[in-house]
Amino acid sequence: MNKEKKVRAYTNIALIKYWGKRDEKLFLPMNSSLSLTLDSFYTETSVAFDDSTAEDRFYLNDALQDDKATAKVSRFLDLFREEAGIQTAAIVKSTNFVPTAAGLASSASGMAALAGAVNLASGLNLDKTTLSTYARRGSGSATRSIFGGFVEWQMGTGSDDSFAVKVDDASWDIGMVTIVVNDKQKAVSSRVGMKNTVATSPFYPGWLTATAIDLENIKTAILKKDFEQVGAITESNGMKMHATMLGANPPLSYWEPDSVRAMQAVRELRQLGVPCYFTMDAGPNVKVLCRLSDSQTIKNYLSNIFDPTQLIISGPGKDIEEITD
Repeated sequence: MNKEKKVRAYTNIALIKYWGKRDEKLFLPMNSSLSLTLDSFYTETSVAFDDSTAEDRFYLNDALQDDKATAKVSRFLDLFREEAGIQTAAIVKSTNFVPTAAGLASSASGMAALAGAVNLASGLNLDKTTLSTYARRGSGSATRSIFGGFVEWQMGTGSDDSFAVKVDDASWDIGMVTIVVNDKQKAVSSRVGMKNTVATSPFYPGWLTATAIDLENIKTAILKKDFEQVGAITESNGMKMHATMLGANPPLSYWEPDSVRAMQAVRELRQLGVPCYFTMDAGPNVKVLCRLSDSQTIKNYLSNIFDPTQLIISGPGKDIEEITD
């Protein structure tokens, strides 16, 4: 049995959204995107190639997973095994410190951590940019979780140049408050919702045009450390993505009544002079981009509406990192 390698990867929240694939197999996106990696949500995954086992075994949160879940992991491992010339089965153990499939991007940290661990266990030791192209094959948003801070996923022209690059380490008083409206698995997966939106929404072409402009503008705002502009673009871009879903056939909405209450509360906070901006991914949970120094004030205000256990403060997360016990 080869030495077990363990990696931690942090999840990310897209500020400029990824919504739509131009290649389903290679997970090539229809547009470039930009995210903030968060320190409060992460996955730790270990990989060991083991000659004594005939087939891959996958444990998630200490529970042995079924054939379907294991097959997905095996296909991902095969990308590395093929490159490294390894035929051995692997034992994969993953612990999610993120509610799975609840719109909190557990797939991003999960597949990034798996990519990082198998990269080390296989001896390939790929650089992080190249590793992000492998992570992408497991989950599009995992591309960005290879890096910390503000991260751009460049759509590229093909598989080799569709990768993540760090834009900024976000060390200038950047934070996020996550409002967990519902931590249960959502009824319509991101993959299904995304595919139907691209195929049927008349708003989708306009979304692609607008998002390319939003991306350039937010990168300029980050460079200038203009928090209010970063926030305004974030909020606008997220709502445009959800508008494309409402225009799909059949229409799709991930919002719940508490999602709307959360968005209204953020607007009220702004009127009170606290700069903060909301965004939502493919799920009901609302994320509030803020200055980290304002995060407790925001949490206190939101605690009048939501249970404090539903409110999680995050600072910027780091690059993936090896965990040595």
